[in-house]
Amino acid sequence: MLEPCEGKLSCTVLRGEGGSNAADLLDRPRDLEQRSGRIVRQGNKNDEVYILRYVTENTFDAYLYQILENKQRFISQIMTSKSPVRSAEDIDETALSYAEVKALATGNPLIKEKMDLDIQVSKLKLLKANHLNQRYALEDRLLKHLPKQIKATEERIAGYEKDIARYEKYSAKEPTGEKVEESKFAGMTVKGISYPEKAKAGAAILEACNLMTSPEPQEMGSYLGFPMLFSFDSFNKKYQITFQGALSHTVALGADVHGNITRLNNALAEMPKKLAYCREQLKTLRQQMETAKKEIDIPFEKEQELQSKSARLHELNILLNMDKAENEIMDDGPDEDMDIPEKKAVGYER
Repeated sequence: MLEPCEGKLSCTVLRGEGGSNAADLLDRPRDLEQRSGRIVRQGNKNDEVYILRYVTENTFDAYLYQILENKQRFISQIMTSKSPVRSAEDIDETALSYAEVKALATGNPLIKEKMDLDIQVSKLKLLKANHLNQRYALEDRLLKHLPKQIKATEERIAGYEKDIARYEKYSAKEPTGEKVEESKFAGMTVKGISYPEKAKAGAAILEACNLMTSPEPQEMGSYLGFPMLFSFDSFNKKYQITFQGALSHTVALGADVHGNITRLNNALAEMPKKLAYCREQLKTLRQQMETAKKEIDIPFEKEQELQSKSARLHELNILLNMDKAENEIMDDGPDEDMDIPEKKAVGYER
């Protein structure tokens, strides 16, 4: 029952019928959210809203709220994808045993301790599951991903070193890693024809673009000791040239005669920067491997606390007699003094 309060502020007291809190407490978290939504919703003209819930000590309220908490925990794990657990019990099947009813009715302090330990042990188990998941991820990274990344980076470094050596051998400049000067053009071969001048070489590249009939890579010629492949990028709608060395170096072309030659020169001149980046990346990967080797052996820091609280929880279950199936039917046969009416055959006419 919703009971509004007087005043500027809007407050609602949530009470069960007949003053019973157990009747007021609903079975599903969504029901509580829906009831609160009747108050805190669009169109409410009050600046502040109070929602009051009354809980009585030594009643079923604490137990029922614990069930609601368990339900909401599993719902949140599924909806937020943060659950480290593999399975969960069906909370809707939770029922009070005779021992739990007796403990709640008599105000036994052990039942409160048991409920607190249930929550604490559950949280510790989740923390341990997170720890194990991180450990398994480290093992995969240590045994699979990092070795592959290190090997690929080492191969890329070796490829850059070979291509840089070839570039420095054929370029008419000192091996400083700087861009080729505009006045220095080492000559280019396009479709079997040598072009000593940059303008004519650029024009030959544009002519090859106009005559191209297939987007598949084709042999273009060579430049500074690198064979060139010519292709069309259908996705970006651009022509491109790929230098074929120990590694492949792709350059997107434009419509300017001189600009394309400059793009080719820049792509080769930037190889030393890319080599330095790969070396730094390799250093980082090796550091990550050393760190993973150290962290993989770190034990769960709260293992002792988990074991002690689990043992205490087991003791409480025994003391409260909650480990026994108390609702089992001891005798499947009828009592001796119970008369069982005979079933009469009923005939039906068609």
